[in-house]
Amino acid sequence: MSNRVWYQQDSKEVVAALDSDVSTGLSSAEAEARLKQFGPNELIHKEGRTTFQMLLEQLKDFLVLILIGASIVSAFVGEVVDSLVIMAIVVLNAGLGVMQESRAEKALEALKKLAAPTSKVIRDGKQEVITSDELVPGDVIILETGDYVPADVRLLEAVNLKIEEASLTGESVPVEKEPRAIDHEAPLGDRKNMGFMSTVITYGRGKAVVTDTGMKTELGKIATMIQHFEDEQTPLQRRLEEFGKILGYSCLGICVIVFLLGLWRGEPLLSMFMIAVSLAVAAIPEGLPAVVTIVLALGMQRMVKRNAIVKKLHAVETLGSTTVICSDKTGTLTQNQMTVVRVFAGNSIYELTGEGYNPQGSFSRNGQLLEAKNTSDLDLLLKGGSLCNDASLRQEESSKTWRIAGDPTEGALIVAAAKAGYSRQTLNDAHPRIQEIPFDSARKMMTTFHQDESQKIIAFVKGAPDILLGRCTHIQINGEVHELTQEIRQTVLEANQDMAKQALRVLAVAYRRYAALPDDITAAAVEQSLIFTGLLGMIDPARPEVKDAVKVCRTAGIRPVMITGDYRDTAFAIAQELGIADDESTVMTGPELDKLSPDELRQVVRRSSVFARVSPENKVAIVDALQQNQEIAAMTGDGVNDAPALKKARIGVAMGITGTDVTKETADIVLTDDNFASIVSAVEEGRVIYSNIRKFVFFLLSCNFAEILLIFLTMLLGWPIPLLPIHLLLLNLVTDAFPALALGMEQREPGVMDQPPRDPNESLIDVRMRWMIGIQSTVLALAVIGSFKYALNTFGGDLEIARTYSLATLISGELLRAYSTRSEFHSIFKIGVFSNKYMNLGVLASFAILMLAMYSPFSDIFRTVHLSFWDWDVILAFAALPLISAELGKVVLNRMHGHGATVKNN
Repeated sequence: MSNRVWYQQDSKEVVAALDSDVSTGLSSAEAEARLKQFGPNELIHKEGRTTFQMLLEQLKDFLVLILIGASIVSAFVGEVVDSLVIMAIVVLNAGLGVMQESRAEKALEALKKLAAPTSKVIRDGKQEVITSDELVPGDVIILETGDYVPADVRLLEAVNLKIEEASLTGESVPVEKEPRAIDHEAPLGDRKNMGFMSTVITYGRGKAVVTDTGMKTELGKIATMIQHFEDEQTPLQRRLEEFGKILGYSCLGICVIVFLLGLWRGEPLLSMFMIAVSLAVAAIPEGLPAVVTIVLALGMQRMVKRNAIVKKLHAVETLGSTTVICSDKTGTLTQNQMTVVRVFAGNSIYELTGEGYNPQGSFSRNGQLLEAKNTSDLDLLLKGGSLCNDASLRQEESSKTWRIAGDPTEGALIVAAAKAGYSRQTLNDAHPRIQEIPFDSARKMMTTFHQDESQKIIAFVKGAPDILLGRCTHIQINGEVHELTQEIRQTVLEANQDMAKQALRVLAVAYRRYAALPDDITAAAVEQSLIFTGLLGMIDPARPEVKDAVKVCRTAGIRPVMITGDYRDTAFAIAQELGIADDESTVMTGPELDKLSPDELRQVVRRSSVFARVSPENKVAIVDALQQNQEIAAMTGDGVNDAPALKKARIGVAMGITGTDVTKETADIVLTDDNFASIVSAVEEGRVIYSNIRKFVFFLLSCNFAEILLIFLTMLLGWPIPLLPIHLLLLNLVTDAFPALALGMEQREPGVMDQPPRDPNESLIDVRMRWMIGIQSTVLALAVIGSFKYALNTFGGDLEIARTYSLATLISGELLRAYSTRSEFHSIFKIGVFSNKYMNLGVLASFAILMLAMYSPFSDIFRTVHLSFWDWDVILAFAALPLISAELGKVVLNRMHGHGATVKNN
């Protein structure tokens, strides 16, 4: 049945097609039969992976498999402790991964929570209340203010019916509904004769027939889209996977060569096998996955302080690669609080300041501040707008935030009056309402009758400007009533048009005085011969901090894109104010997008920065097209309609305050302050984290390759091997732990947000880093060889002393060089030698371990000797060479490629 275009059919045709009856509804027997045919009115949850399946996924990584193999071999040759350490690291990482994934997939459960628990339905000619999961197509239901719409329905009757659909369509104000058929194609937000599952009735009442239930509803379609999207690997995951394979094969290959070279030299088989295994264990940075996990987790903690909760570790890094931020408008770029910002009263224009529903603000005319109460025309307009009103303003006790109960448009009028010093309660007490003519969508007006100060009656009328102005014969200017001439009428119309051009929603207010309450209280009798009071222009205003955030995005090479269900003019007005778009011709609407081929859409998303009146399917298509263009897209949003796009995007960002449970559960990141600027902070944090990951990868690789090169060169030279297997394992403990972790905790470097986003296809180890690894590994290996040769010559070939020299030089050199590795481009003096307290503590801890291995009873285990104070002069001199070469290398490479530039790997 869902293939039918219900909104284009007359209500009688819809009821007939569903084989139902407006008066009696379905029979109980027919409803039971249809429940078996169509199933319960609920969202079906796709079964997720078991814990065991998730665990196997974690263990499939190539580097992890290499580590497991190294652990087994280590145990086989007697290195049980090292084997257990490696396996502990593997198990820890796998456990963390499973824990992350098991928390992530709850989107469908949140969608279920949005379903209405009960519904008022007509069955067998009687009204009864049933659980909403029992509804079937053809059921006739009753809708009243405060109800959730329990399924997708076609309206049969609507009395002043308004439905809040922002979570589904993105439209910032409730939609006025009417049962009349629509004779053309209409996007979701324009189907005014339909109601959709999980939306809320804010005003009026109605009767409707159920057209679709469960997964066939618009909400169900969103649920289906969420289920069908598979999680893609983040750039970091892809790079680490590629890096792990290259590193694993390279290290194993080199170790095999070292083993064969040793045998060729005549070394004992078992001795060379243990050296090769130890070298493999030392060369493969088994701490890398753990350090990456820890650094990402620490990044998550820092982001919490910046109002962003990260649900998936790798999402932290992916933000650093972001090239496009696709943002919903309502509640994300704007405050989702209708606010009066411009007023026409008498013959003047007034501006209002203030944020959202907070009743603090000021009034000005021609740039001059004024008191609204002292301006008779403005004063009367504000009173009329607040009195002819059914909404209320209240402040929540816990959060001290201001909320509107009722229609947001009416709420905006109450807040405007409150800014002038008129609370709703004070006005109602002074001018009690004694009668009313409710709002009607046909006449688009509302009238209330109040007693004035002299106990006479004043009727305030609020409504659409063009219609209300046609009912007015006079206008109040400077406190006096004048005839509404054609010239003045034209002035009012021009003021209305100017506000409309600025995408303001405009309401007009008029009044009429009576000596006593009239006998004929009907719209036809009362809503004519009115005195025009003024216009109130309102909009869901942009968040004040977003404009600066957009500027930072552009500086960082990130393109902000607005994707909203709201109208074209409103979307462009906000986008223009924020600096997202400056040409209305680049704005595209959902119906226009529907006509494009996939290739055309990919071209359109390159140049358009505003997409208005879009459906959830349009949002997904836009994000998909961007990603096909090799963009790294982050999508922000707060409504159910945003959830599929959040799931499809590389990074889904939900609003924590106004966001629905669906978006929060679907997203990778949740903003606790609903602030677009927090996304930019998160991007900055992501860039810092990726930079730090590069630093410790560079540090670990250059250290490990130096160890391989050291063994390889001394064997080629025919010298004794300068390090024993136990030394290699000690090196692995000292350098792969504390300094590497400290590098992952570096603070941001200058200019991190002045660089363009990284190329998603760029290798983790680019050309610049390869050069630096080559230089550092070589200098470090040569420094140790020099120290080793010096000790052999000085101490008459004592191999134990020479090996202790080698061990001390290698560890000292790596610890000193760790300070230089804190920045790829800046000298240690610019960033501060001791500015990273974690590095200082890490180096001290590592050096303390070296001291224990040399000057404690453990020296026998580690096959070292006690060196004198004077031996350290030579050791530190050799150990300083890698640090000096690292700093000189930065200068040379910066001059070759430009300061701060990174050579791309082609």
